[in-house]
Amino acid sequence: MDSSLNIILNATNSLNFLIYLQNIYLNQNHRGRHLKYPYLSTSISFKDDFDFEFKKLWNEVSQRICDDGGNDLHIFHHEKYVFYKKLFISSVDSLKMYDEVYTAFQVWWSQYAGQFAIERSVDAPMHSLYHNLANLLKESKIEPKKYLNISLIYDECLLVNNKISSNFGVLSIEHILSKHNQLSQKLKDSF
Repeated sequence: MDSSLNIILNATNSLNFLIYLQNIYLNQNHRGRHLKYPYLSTSISFKDDFDFEFKKLWNEVSQRICDDGGNDLHIFHHEKYVFYKKLFISSVDSLKMYDEVYTAFQVWWSQYAGQFAIERSVDAPMHSLYHNLANLLKESKIEPKKYLNISLIYDECLLVNNKISSNFGVLSIEHILSKHNQLSQKLKDSF
């Protein structure tokens, strides 16, 4: 049996922007041992129930991307204020700050140091992961019914426990680089 495994890897704008916002929030609230990228010295007016709203928004955005990968760009560009409405206290000042954060993310993300570098950073480990997973599936006589869409994020999502299904998963660079042997088994178990 030849491998029919197909993996699509994308560093999605929307989920990475949510990680960007998560890290600003965690830095601002000193909820981590180490500062995370990006660090801002300016205080941002996040909602008091940020953790709860973040989790809801993350799950909604993840599901929409799982349903159709094209939803990512639509959410990021045409529904960009959904992030603001769900996570920020509504005021003229916080809207202005949100627009600055959104623009800063876009500038970083569109440069070689952003999305391109993130996707290239996992080329070799993803190649290895593909072969390991294909072999595990073959040994177990499991035939994938759909492609596996992996949404790559630049940092760990600390506010939500990501689940992997047989056709969609959200993985961080760190997870792929440091845990790719365990990841093959975890992905196999999701089929």
